[in-house]
Amino acid sequence: MVCVCVCVCVCVCVCVFAAAVTAPASLNAVVGHPLLLGCNITTSPGNIVSQVRWHSWHNKILIAYKQSVQVRISHQDPNVQLTASLNNASYITIKKVEPDHEGCYRCVFDIFPDGMREGKTCVSVSGQSESDPGNRTAVSGRLANLSCWYNLPERVHQVLWRKTAEQGDTTTVASCTKDGHQSITEPFVGRVGLSRNMSVTQLTVRSVRTEDEGCYTCEFHTYPDGMKKATTCLSVYVLPKTDVTHVTSPSGVTEVNCTAQSRPAAEITWKVEGDNRTLGPPVLSVYEQGDGTTIVTSMLLFQSGLLSDRSVKCIVHHLGLTEPLTMSLDPDGEELADPLLVPHSFFFFFFFLTTLLLFNIRHMCKCN
Repeated sequence: MVCVCVCVCVCVCVCVFAAAVTAPASLNAVVGHPLLLGCNITTSPGNIVSQVRWHSWHNKILIAYKQSVQVRISHQDPNVQLTASLNNASYITIKKVEPDHEGCYRCVFDIFPDGMREGKTCVSVSGQSESDPGNRTAVSGRLANLSCWYNLPERVHQVLWRKTAEQGDTTTVASCTKDGHQSITEPFVGRVGLSRNMSVTQLTVRSVRTEDEGCYTCEFHTYPDGMKKATTCLSVYVLPKTDVTHVTSPSGVTEVNCTAQSRPAAEITWKVEGDNRTLGPPVLSVYEQGDGTTIVTSMLLFQSGLLSDRSVKCIVHHLGLTEPLTMSLDPDGEELADPLLVPHSFFFFFFFLTTLLLFNIRHMCKCN
């Protein structure tokens, strides 16, 4: 009998994973805004994260803390906040980004017993353009100022303003370069001014017209951020031109017409003191004009006796007015309005008296 011995060798492989840190390779931050930075770490069993440190691009410690049941911070920059501290992650927030915050940031994990592991994120900083909040309004014939700004003026090489009309047509209004060269396009020459400031740019429209209404965009041509822009829209108001006329019929019914021409359309209301003896509600008529204004006429009928002891007032409301315009009819039936709004009948009466007086003087001279 022959005996054969067989030897079997069994190899057991044990894999040991080294700790690794992952972080975004790059991020973009905006000046004046917060920035969130984060790192994740994977560790092998038995390893413990004892401390976490964050370093800025010039190796300044932003925050350092010991990882335990209760986080203990040993160093913290006033502009840095610890957002999240987990066994496998660390997140911090830079509260307000400044231009010099551009660079690479390191998160460093001190691990026992493996040693130090770190991740890196490089941050690029750009500026932001902003304009005056909300839309702007201006009164026809007055001044309008439009402003916007860019918070990294040293990167601006040119500022350019464009206007987009309601129909969608876009026109270049003005531009200014870093070396001080300024250009105003032909339709706006003499009426538009532009500041030479590369940080805060202001477009001034003198003696505003209705055709100046539209949306204005300021463009900051920068390097290396590219073009940044902001838009604000301008609405042009035309204050009401008002008039009050009336006529009384033989039957004793007085018709009063209160008219306001403006942009946008005005609202007309009536106030009758005491007992209301009007003959029905006011009748409203609206007429659109070619110049963009609207004529609104409100007609009111009442018994003529109402004027002898009651006050009848026409009140005009408009978005461009700080308070409504009020026009009254006196007991004699004469309109009492703004002195600048003298009724047309007065001028006709004055013209008639003047003509009659001149005729009599000439006739007397001939007789002599």
